[in-house]
Amino acid sequence: MTADFVTAAPAESAGAAPWYRRAARGAFADLSPLRENADYRRLWFGQAVSSIGQQMTAVAVSVQVYDLTGSSFATGLVGLCSLFPLVAFGLYGGAIADTVDRRRLGLIGAAGLALVSAVLAGQALADLGQVLVLYAAVAVQAGFFAISSPARSAMVPRLVPTHQLPAANALNTVSMNLGLTVGPMIGGVLIGAYGAQAAYLVDTLAFTATLYAMWRLPAMRPLGERKGRASVLDGLRFLREQPNLRTSFLADLAAMIFGMPRALFPAIAVGFYGGDARTVGLLVSAPAVGALIGALFSGWISRVHRQGLAVLAAVAAWGLAIAAFGLLHNLWLGLFMLALAGCADTVSMIFRNTMMQVAAPDEMRGRLQGIFIVVVAGGPRLGDFESGAVASLTSPAVSVVTGGLACVAAILLLAARRPAFLRYDARHPTP
Repeated sequence: MTADFVTAAPAESAGAAPWYRRAARGAFADLSPLRENADYRRLWFGQAVSSIGQQMTAVAVSVQVYDLTGSSFATGLVGLCSLFPLVAFGLYGGAIADTVDRRRLGLIGAAGLALVSAVLAGQALADLGQVLVLYAAVAVQAGFFAISSPARSAMVPRLVPTHQLPAANALNTVSMNLGLTVGPMIGGVLIGAYGAQAAYLVDTLAFTATLYAMWRLPAMRPLGERKGRASVLDGLRFLREQPNLRTSFLADLAAMIFGMPRALFPAIAVGFYGGDARTVGLLVSAPAVGALIGALFSGWISRVHRQGLAVLAAVAAWGLAIAAFGLLHNLWLGLFMLALAGCADTVSMIFRNTMMQVAAPDEMRGRLQGIFIVVVAGGPRLGDFESGAVASLTSPAVSVVTGGLACVAAILLLAARRPAFLRYDARHPTP
C-alpha cells in the first residue's frame, strides 16, 4: 500500500495538471505574446494606459460641450468632427505607414495626441468656454490617431510569430476594452471632483507610456520591394483581389450598419425601462463589458482553424443578441444581451484582424489597416443613421429587432455567396 502511494505521487507530479486546472488555464487569454516578446509587452502596456486616458478625454469633451451649450445636438457634433479625419487620414495614414519607418510614425502620432490633450487641459484651466476650440481639438486628435493607428497595428506581425497572432489580437482587444470600460469610470470621478482639466492632464501624462514603448522599438521600415509611393488605390485593388478578406470586412459592416442600436439607447432607457441618464450609461457600457470578458476568456481562440466560419458565426450571434435585446423589456436581461453581443463582436474582431495580418504582405499592411479604420469608424455612424431612421418610421423596438435580424440575414447571404469563406483554414490560408 505504501509502495502504491509512493509511486502514485511522482506519477501525478510528473504528469499533466488535473483536468479542471488545464481547463481553467485554457479558458483565460493566452499571455504568451506578453511573456515572450518584450517589445510587444511594452507596446501593449503603453496602448492600454493611453486607451484609458483617451476615453477619459472623450468623456471630458462631451461634458464640457454639454455644459457650455446645454444641447444634445452640439454634443453629438463631437462624433461628426472626428469622423471625417478618421476616414481621410485613416486611408492616407495607412499608405504613409507602408513607406516610412512605422516606429517613427507611431512616435509622431503619440506625441501629437499628447500635445492635443495638453491643449485641452490648457483651455479648461484658462476657462476659455469656446466650443469651437473643443471641436477643432477633437478633429486634430482624430487625425493624429488615424495617421498612427495603421502603423501601430502593422507592427504586431513583426513583433510576434504568426502562431501567436490570434492571442496577440485578443490581448489588443483586452487593452482597447479596458479603455472603454475603465476610462469613462475614472474620467467621471476625476471630472466630478476636479473638473475636466484633471482628465485632460492625466491623459497627457498617460501618453508617456506609449512614447516610451515606441522609443524602445527597433526601426520598423516595411519589408519587401516598394515601387514609388504607396498608393491608397493599390490597397483597395489588393482588397478587391482578396475575396476572403473582403468578405470579412462585409461581415463587420453588416453587424455595424444593421445591428448597432447605439443611437436609440436614450429612447430605449426611457421607453423600455423608465430610466434616466444612468440607465443610458449602463446600456452604453454593457457591450464593452461583454467584449472585455470575451477577450479575457479567449484562450480557446488559437485552437480554432476555421476562422471564416468563426467570423460568420460570431456576427450572426451578435445579430441574434441584438434582436433579443429589442424584444426583452427587462433591464438586466437587456444588459446581458448587450454584453453577449459585445463578446461576440470581440471574437469576430480577433479572427478578422488575424486573417488580415496573415493575408497582407508587410508592405501592404498599413493600407489595409487604414481601410479597416474606415470600416470601424464609418460602420457605427451609418448604423446610427439606419437605426434612427427606422425608429422614426416605426418604433425603437421595431428598429432594434429588425436590425438584428437583418444582420443575421446578411450573414446568411454572405455564407451562401462565399462558401470558400466558410472553408477558410488558418493552417492553409487562401485569398
